[in-house]
Amino acid sequence: MNWREHYRKAVTFSYDDGVTQDIRFVDMLNRYQLKGTFNLNSGIGYVDQVWTCKGVEIHRCRRETVRDLYSGHEVAVHTLHHPNLYEMTDGEQIAREILEDQENLERVFGTPVVGMAYPFGGYREETIALLRANHFQYARTTKSNYFFEEQEELLTYAPTCHHNDSRLMELADRLVTGEPEQSQIFCVWGHSYEFDVDDTWEKMEEFCRFISDRDDIFYGTNREVLGR
Repeated sequence: MNWREHYRKAVTFSYDDGVTQDIRFVDMLNRYQLKGTFNLNSGIGYVDQVWTCKGVEIHRCRRETVRDLYSGHEVAVHTLHHPNLYEMTDGEQIAREILEDQENLERVFGTPVVGMAYPFGGYREETIALLRANHFQYARTTKSNYFFEEQEELLTYAPTCHHNDSRLMELADRLVTGEPEQSQIFCVWGHSYEFDVDDTWEKMEEFCRFISDRDDIFYGTNREVLGR
């Protein structure tokens, strides 16, 4: 279904790294009947890797849990090992980071993987060409644009804002109260471990409660919302 045939507004979420805080976050999205895309590093995402941010231990989800966890949502490429692709010059290595991650995720989840989020937001023109040649439909950056208008180039897709942005609820109110003539997309991005690090679970739940259950908004994954 092309949501634009029935709606003028859409909301989607894009979250990186496949960490255990996704368990609580996915439950939150499900309770409010919202949908998101989770960008995973299959080269490091299924081992007991732990790191610390502001005293919070962060664990990646294990292989045996991810298929059920992300059921009803979308998974997308985040590269095998999370390098900054802008800093890489070896084309073969870049291709391996992207395409092997795609293959691994398709094998685990049994579904085509057509999207990506750039680690650290970094990319080169050669990376875009690689994605285009391999029929990727979109690739999300980390640069907030603070608007809802549709973007022509989906392989350098700029999200609306990060969930910790001070303008989050202002933007939500603008979307909800607006009566656009053209289709609009509100794309929120982040990492779910930041809810623990910054103690913002309640803020995110407030946003989800406010933005959900509206009959003039389509709620979908990145693929469903950005696809044409």
